[in-house]
Amino acid sequence: MNHGYLAAAAAYFIWGLLPIYWKLLSQLSAVYILSARIVYSFFFCVVLVALKHYWPKIRTELRQPDRMFRIALASVLVTLNWGVYIWAVNTDHIVDASMGYYLNPLIVILFSTCFFKEKLTLWEWVAIMLAALGVLIMIFRFGKIPWISLILGFSFASYGAVKKTLHLDGLTSLTLETTCIFPVFLLLLFWMDVQGQGAAGSGIDMILLTALSGVVTAVPLLLYGTAVKWIPFSTVGFFQYISPTISLILGILLYHEVFTIEDFMVFLFIWTGLAVYLGASLGALWMKQIKSR
Repeated sequence: MNHGYLAAAAAYFIWGLLPIYWKLLSQLSAVYILSARIVYSFFFCVVLVALKHYWPKIRTELRQPDRMFRIALASVLVTLNWGVYIWAVNTDHIVDASMGYYLNPLIVILFSTCFFKEKLTLWEWVAIMLAALGVLIMIFRFGKIPWISLILGFSFASYGAVKKTLHLDGLTSLTLETTCIFPVFLLLLFWMDVQGQGAAGSGIDMILLTALSGVVTAVPLLLYGTAVKWIPFSTVGFFQYISPTISLILGILLYHEVFTIEDFMVFLFIWTGLAVYLGASLGALWMKQIKSR
């Protein structure tokens, strides 16, 4: 369980810093970067599978169509999440992306009771309602649907929920997920390079950065896969605030994105919801420790 907590914290810290990496590749299209992430993640995972002798695990999963269907669904969800996130970062929407990942832990909490029958406290329901109220205010008061935030929040929560049902280690899961979509994106990557739209004509530094996208993609996902396997799904959501906090700071201070009063009001509801959830979780932990003495 301690390994699960450490893995979750490390995964979200790395994800928080990823906007810096994607900004370095911003001269390339989001579709090309997404294709490179998937292709190079696949190769990186295959190397790790060979080194760790995980082939028997891979073959076992490949022989089970029902589980492979869920793995394929997870691969579609994470591809959607990656694609929207890369586009958001490289079109100066890091603030919107960070809002999506602030919403994600509360969506995870909601999913935990809907799909995994984990009982929620009154305060956890209050936290979810506060975040929902913030989004509704943005829609009805300011006439703006935060579609980037909603897609990112729901797609990643759904991805985590599917992975939770599989109970796979991170490496096996990610290898199979990238395998499902690898052929399509390999062809797309090759086609874009042939058309002169890829990294091949942008210098050796861009080629190396693109190749390393597999590593920076795979490592936090492997950590996340470990986390959802070893700790309660609702607890995984607790760590989610790390990533959007780092991204929000980067978006405002490093990349000088606009942060309006409307944005602040919506964030305030979401932050309040997270504070309520954090307070309730810490209170429950404190009471549990008192009873154990």
